[in-house]
Amino acid sequence: MTKIQLGSTGITIEKNGFGCLPIQRVTKEEAARLLRKAVDGGMNYFDTARAYSDSEEKVGYAFSGMRDKVVIATKTGAQTAEGMWRDLESSLNMLGTDYIDVYQFHNPAFCPRPGGEDGLYDAALTAKKQGKIRHIAITNHRLAVAHEAVDSGLYALLQFPYSYLSGFQEVELVAKCRERGMGFVAMKGMAGGLLRDGAAAAAWMAGQEGVVPIWGVQHEWELDQFLACVQSPPVLTSELQAVIDRDRAELTGDFCRGCGYCMPCPAGIQINQCARMSLMLRRAPAADWLSDYWQEEMKKIEHCLHCGKCASKCPYGLDTPRLLQDNWKEYQSHI
Repeated sequence: MTKIQLGSTGITIEKNGFGCLPIQRVTKEEAARLLRKAVDGGMNYFDTARAYSDSEEKVGYAFSGMRDKVVIATKTGAQTAEGMWRDLESSLNMLGTDYIDVYQFHNPAFCPRPGGEDGLYDAALTAKKQGKIRHIAITNHRLAVAHEAVDSGLYALLQFPYSYLSGFQEVELVAKCRERGMGFVAMKGMAGGLLRDGAAAAAWMAGQEGVVPIWGVQHEWELDQFLACVQSPPVLTSELQAVIDRDRAELTGDFCRGCGYCMPCPAGIQINQCARMSLMLRRAPAADWLSDYWQEEMKKIEHCLHCGKCASKCPYGLDTPRLLQDNWKEYQSHI
């Protein structure tokens, strides 16, 4: 196992963490079985959020009676202090605990600070003094907000998208966190499903100093794949490097990460899937994406209003309407 310090928090964790968003899609008992198996296999960092429907409840159920064995991180998407207190009390109740190890502001469009009109940071400080949270953190998809958070010195860790498809901007951000003694948690280590080889992703992450990937787990075979990396840290072989090189050649550049922050679409388009459909067809079983359902969803692109709202909200600065049109054109060649 590879144990690392979570930034300057003093918390020691297994380098590979468990992302609890996907357990929304399985039963309570199945989620509990996966979570407990993860602990038995050496994982001890679990990341969830108030916004992940019943994920917190399932985490709390799974870890009842074993709270001391796990490090729990959750998030609030609140925009005000009042909203944060509501979220915090709900999270504590759902998780069945009286404290949260890492409490994160969930992708705010700004960097909460002490004295801010929103009151978020001051509320979190009060909660910390009360012992309800141990460390204040932030997640984001916007480089500008992420850099501001790191530069502020206010946060114990930053959670940001990071995979072997990431560019120099993300590498620079990771290096800055490391220099400041700030923890870095990597979301979307599989690039939102575009990467298909977990061994290659985990081997690459193993070489990223101070980075804690949280692998989204829904199926047992996914968990087994990452638990194998916990028991025996992967080596970046020439074969795995070849996989990475091929993926980078095909995917690096202007592609939709599927984060969904462009949503909702006034025309009802599922932008976070439709804008990357051509890639999904190439990298996942095509039959799933060529169903009658997805054909109808893709056809909605013809009714795009070209209002520009999606592009204005894209944290990666993508020309989303163009990506939609390009993907619809390619999709039609498959049906």
